[in-house]
Amino acid sequence: MRRIGIMGGTFNPIHMGHLLLAEWVRSEMGLNEIWLIPNAVSYMKSEQEVASAADRLRMTELAAEENDHFKCLDLEIRRGGYTYSYETMEELVQTYPLDEFYFIVGADCLFTLENWKCPERILGCCKIIAAVRDEVSAEEMTKKKKELEQRFGGEILLFSFARLSISSTEIRERLRLGKSVRYMVPGNVLSYIEEKGLYR
Repeated sequence: MRRIGIMGGTFNPIHMGHLLLAEWVRSEMGLNEIWLIPNAVSYMKSEQEVASAADRLRMTELAAEENDHFKCLDLEIRRGGYTYSYETMEELVQTYPLDEFYFIVGADCLFTLENWKCPERILGCCKIIAAVRDEVSAEEMTKKKKELEQRFGGEILLFSFARLSISSTEIRERLRLGKSVRYMVPGNVLSYIEEKGLYR
C-alpha cells in the first residue's frame, strides 16, 4: 500500500510555495508520493487571467520533473468542465483501491471546506492534511478540525508549515509589469512562461 498525497489547484502558475509544502508534507508525514493535479475549470475562481489548461498542465509537469517523488496527473483536465475535489478523490480510490490517499490543503481551505461540493464524500475516501500557518492560531485550527470531523466524519491532520510569501497572483502581476520572478517558480517553469509569453 502506497501513501499518496494529493495536491490539486489551478496552478496558475505552480510556484515554489506549492512545491515546498508538497515536499515537507511528503517527508514529514511519511508519504511515498505526491500527485499534483491541475484543474480544468475551478467553480470557485474566475477564469480571468487563468492560463489555458494545456499550459498549466505543462508547467505542473515540468515542476514535477525535478522530484522523483512527484508526478502530475491530467485526470481533471481530461474530465473537463467544472472541477470538484470529491469526484477526483472518488475516481482515485476506485482506480487505486490498495493505496491510501491524503488530500493536502492550506489553512484557508479548511475554513471554507463546508462550502465545497460534497465535503463528506471527500472525507469519506481520504484523510485531509491541512497546513497550519502562522497567521492562523493552532487553537483555531484544532477547533475547526474537530467541528468538521464531527459534522462530516473522516479524519483531518494538522501540519505546521512556515508559509512562503509567494502567490500565483503576485507572480502574474510581476510578469505583467516585466519584473523578475526568478526563484519564485522552478527554472524550467520560468523558461516555459517566457517561451510562451504567458501572463504578459
